[in-house]
Amino acid sequence: MHTVEKIGGTSMSRFQEVLDNLLIGERQGPELYQRVFVVSAYSGMTNLLLEHKKTGEPGVYQRFADASNEEAWLDALEQVRAQMLAKNTELFDSPFERQQANHFVNQRLDDASDCMRSLQRVCAYGHFQLGEHLMKVREMLASLGEAHSAFNTVLALKHRGVNARLVDLTGWHMDAPLPFEQMISHSFEDVDLSRELAVATGYTHCTEGLMNTFDRGYSEITFAQIAAATGAREAIIHKEFHLSSADPNLVGADKVVTIGRTNYDVADQLSNLGMEAIHPKAAKNLRRAGIELRIKNAFEPDHAGTLISQDYKSEKPCVEIIAGRKDVFGIEVFDQEMLGEVGYDIEITKLLKQLKLYVVNKDSDANSITYYASGSRKLINRAAKLIEERYPAAEVTVHNVAIVSAIGSDLKVKGILHKTVAALASAGISIQAIHQSIRQVEMQCVVNEEDYAAAVAALHRGLIEPENHGDVIAAA
Repeated sequence: MHTVEKIGGTSMSRFQEVLDNLLIGERQGPELYQRVFVVSAYSGMTNLLLEHKKTGEPGVYQRFADASNEEAWLDALEQVRAQMLAKNTELFDSPFERQQANHFVNQRLDDASDCMRSLQRVCAYGHFQLGEHLMKVREMLASLGEAHSAFNTVLALKHRGVNARLVDLTGWHMDAPLPFEQMISHSFEDVDLSRELAVATGYTHCTEGLMNTFDRGYSEITFAQIAAATGAREAIIHKEFHLSSADPNLVGADKVVTIGRTNYDVADQLSNLGMEAIHPKAAKNLRRAGIELRIKNAFEPDHAGTLISQDYKSEKPCVEIIAGRKDVFGIEVFDQEMLGEVGYDIEITKLLKQLKLYVVNKDSDANSITYYASGSRKLINRAAKLIEERYPAAEVTVHNVAIVSAIGSDLKVKGILHKTVAALASAGISIQAIHQSIRQVEMQCVVNEEDYAAAVAALHRGLIEPENHGDVIAAA
């Protein structure tokens, strides 16, 4: 009967719109219930608590991990407090609700501060090393953002007469953590979804430590596990945009179309390109549970959005999406001794993994292998140097490239290679490499980095705009 729905941080920062359009909207009485919402921290809050996701600017965690200046992380924590209290002032006009929200924030931050001070004192002794406890600190700090937004959501709903319930998965007052799946099941055991609107934190405290594996992608893992554990009829992710045939900023808002239906295979290809409809491990949980996923625009609640299922295929072969990424480097390894050496690249793959470089794809011929990896230029150069040290006879060249992909649930389109090459050639773009697997769900074109935006527009113009993909863009 129920749905499990996730709201991202950027949407949560437009909370009044989310409250009016999504959480409540036109619903009354029983219509308000049979829903679970999993909420992220307000936009920018996790950056302040940990580190900035894009720039790497240190937050509370990074300053604490440096351990060189206690005042630095304390000042950063007070900055978080100021931001959280300011958010509470923005959301709550009533002094009573605002006081409750502020009390919750202050209590959590004071607890975190006391814990971190105590840990520093203990680690002043030689038998205890701070590095052994840093992941626990990181998880504790991350949980503060989700707890803040979830508590406020419940408070605001109750103020509007909704019987809302906070499902706090942060384990803040637990004596000992439970395994992940058990923690989720235990927390929902006595929730009556027929008369309670459940709001759960995106972070879950558990024995496995979600951040060890997923780092800041944990909220979608929590979301998928709640859907699987509670037997949801549908899982829904609310974003600030529709899942469309391309980035409207590159192609033009009047040119793109919303994808009505697609499958999890397509979602995986998007994840590989860094354009996640959903984290691939979260998608795996939903697939196993037989739960369909819907991607919706949080600010267009009446639009059906995109329905993602396991077995869907478009009625006729076609390209559904043009996507890509430009933060890619081609690491080309040429070595004439490579021929006939089975497993030559095993050591290189291990090295790239150790450096935490993400390999989007790779290709090879008789005497060369090229890895298309995403990461900082510094790490890419480090990888190239280490490969040269490991294989002295090899020539290693780094190329600045971008990947542009044509993706579809059934890409067995006659003449698609010709159309792709022609579309790029007509825009004056040279193809550096091209990949298409037998599975026929994606074709990747490697182009020069500076040609990325033009390549996306050219492929959308050549492979999608001329066709009337009614079966693809129809509302699910």
